[in-house]
Amino acid sequence: MKTLAIFGTGGFAREVGDVALELGYSPLYVARDAQELAGWRFPADAVLEAELARWPDLQYAIGIGDNAVRERVARAADRRFVNLIHPSASFGHGQRAALEQRQGMVVCAGVRLTNQIALGDFSIFNLNATVGHDAVLGPFVNVAPGANISGNVEIGARCWIGTGAAINQGREGARLTIGADTVIGSGSVVVKDCEPNAVYAGVPAKRIK
Repeated sequence: MKTLAIFGTGGFAREVGDVALELGYSPLYVARDAQELAGWRFPADAVLEAELARWPDLQYAIGIGDNAVRERVARAADRRFVNLIHPSASFGHGQRAALEQRQGMVVCAGVRLTNQIALGDFSIFNLNATVGHDAVLGPFVNVAPGANISGNVEIGARCWIGTGAAINQGREGARLTIGADTVIGSGSVVVKDCEPNAVYAGVPAKRIK
């Protein structure tokens, strides 16, 4: 099995490791410092980030849900990040090929992407999330478990779409837009545009921060 270094030692990193195992990789978890490594209790190998030079030919993934932290890790060094796509994920016409052109993507079990979806690098599509036709997602987006993004929606960089959230359909030529760095609360229903750098929650979703 080829070793895949996964940044992170938390719960999501272990879930990313599960996807890696399904794809035939041997996960090697990467802790940022000695304190984090000392807390590692999972039955799998973990090393300090400072030790990675021992393996010059490693491939990498990021098992960190926080979008800003994931971006810092991705930009910290020139590393080769793979796309991890669970075998149960499904795609519309041409969509998997389009996703494979990106880097650092994590697509978990049960995800469905239809077609004509533009994707940014280093995004997460967690368990059973769906994205509809003609959507546009920026880089470092996190779509939490069970979230549903309808067609003709545009989501800015580093947005977090909470568990079970629903983003209603936009219109051709007038996408429903969620601005960069915005959080959509779990279970929320978005029916109109959302401003950047904000938090929205509720049914229908309203700005709360």
